Formats: sequence, structure tokens, C-alpha cells
Amino acid sequence: MVSNFHLPPTGYGPGSQPAEEDGQELQYVALPQDMRAYSAHVPYVDIDDSLAPALSLLEKVSAAAIRCGETGEGAEFDLAGLDAPNRQLIAETMGHGEVSVRMEGIPAIAAQESVFAGVWVLSGHELDRIEIGPVPALAYTRAFTARKPALGLAAPKPAGVVNAPALLVELFDKSAGYRNGDEVHVINLTLLPHTEPDLLWMDSALGQGAVTILSRGYGNCRITATGLAHVWRVQFFNSMDTLILDTFEVTDMPEVALAAPEDLVDSGERITEVLEALR
Repeated sequence: MVSNFHLPPTGYGPGSQPAEEDGQELQYVALPQDMRAYSAHVPYVDIDDSLAPALSLLEKVSAAAIRCGETGEGAEFDLAGLDAPNRQLIAETMGHGEVSVRMEGIPAIAAQESVFAGVWVLSGHELDRIEIGPVPALAYTRAFTARKPALGLAAPKPAGVVNAPALLVELFDKSAGYRNGDEVHVINLTLLPHTEPDLLWMDSALGQGAVTILSRGYGNCRITATGLAHVWRVQFFNSMDTLILDTFEVTDMPEVALAAPEDLVDSGERITEVLEALR
């Protein structure tokens, strides 16, 4: 009869291998251990009647987020009329999420997504408000207001440009023919042969728009509007800040920048949970 117990084979396990000549143990690069997940943050404040305006506004924000997720209808809430304690309660409840948007223009506006997806806090000159939507509306309207115009093939061409002219012609053609709702057209630079002068020349030829979106997670996703209508540069970086995916997208707004409808509904429900905990 063969026993169910088997001795492990020799040559395996701790101490089975000879030590390094220098006496040092092999060191491994630390791998990510934790996953960022949502946990409700309840502001530590004493609630009284003086904070009724903030609580009322949060109720409206919750309802607006659910409505936006179900119907696509956005909403805005002005925070300028709140006193300091009420404004502080709003700020602590909103927190800071992973996505930020910078919109150049007059005035320049910064939008920070709260810990509730699709709920944005906008700030700028004489501007302090909450906006509900997949992305701030101004990110659409200001995106291709060129800070640096798209020069196209007229851009000065340095030595070493090889494949960029063909890609540029494709982007100009897709931009000119794009209509709202069309399927997104993607050029994946990561999979295409190109030189460093190719990239530099395309940056000059496409110009620079007025909107930059940064999403932070395990790595970063940087989304920048070019000076050519409907053309975005979308770049993904890993946790070591190494570029791992580099694309141009011809679309109204890259999907990666948008809060999904189900996320907006979930945000509304979570705000309601925070309100119940506060009361």
C-alpha cells in the first residue's frame, strides 16, 4: 500500500539553495498590495440648525446625481452663498476623487471630481460651484479653443520625421468628417513604428487645445485636447510613470474621462447614506 504522505523532493524550500557569495539575500521589487476602494467618509462635525443649508444642498446633489444617471440631465449648484461652516461641511463631504480637469480661458477653471463619481467641484475667479455630469460641460465647449493653433503639414519639419505625415493626414481627414455621435476613431502610437521627431512634429502640427484631464489610480491617464477639432491625445502611465499606451482619439470626449450612468446613480445613493449618518 502506498502512503498518502510523501516527502518533498530534495532541493526545494528555504535553505535548500546555496547562499550568495557576498552573503546578501536576493531582493525583489515590491508589488502593489492594496486596491483603492470606496469607503464612506462622514465629516466629523456637530450638526445643528446652522448647517441646514449645506444638508439641504447635499439632498439636492444626491437627487441630481441619480437623475443624471437615469436621464443624462446635468445640474449645477452655486456654493457662493454658503457661510464658512456650511461651505466646510460641503468640502469635507465631497473630498477629492481621482480625476481633475483644467480648462484654460477667461476665467481659467479647475474642476476636481469628488469621491462621488460624476460630482464635480469647480473653482475659478468668482466661481465656486458643484456640477453634476459625466464630465464638466465646459470641458466640451472649451476643449478645442486653440491655445496653439494646429499648423498641419505647414508645421516646420525637423530631420528624422518618417511616419508622422501619413498619420497627420488621417487625423485631419477624420476630424473634418466627424459628426456628433460617430464611432470613435483611434490611432494607437504604441503599436505603430515612429521616431521621436515624429512625435515632436505631430505635437506642433496638431497644436494645443484648452482642456487637460488627469485621472489618477495605480498609474495616471493624461488626456489633452489638441488644437484640431475632436482630436484628443490619451496617454496611460504605469505606477512607475512609464508611458505604456499612447493614442490619438477622434471623438467628442474620450470615454475614459466620463463617469458612467450607473456610477452617477451610485454616487447619489452614497451621498444619501452620508446624510443619514450625519443626522
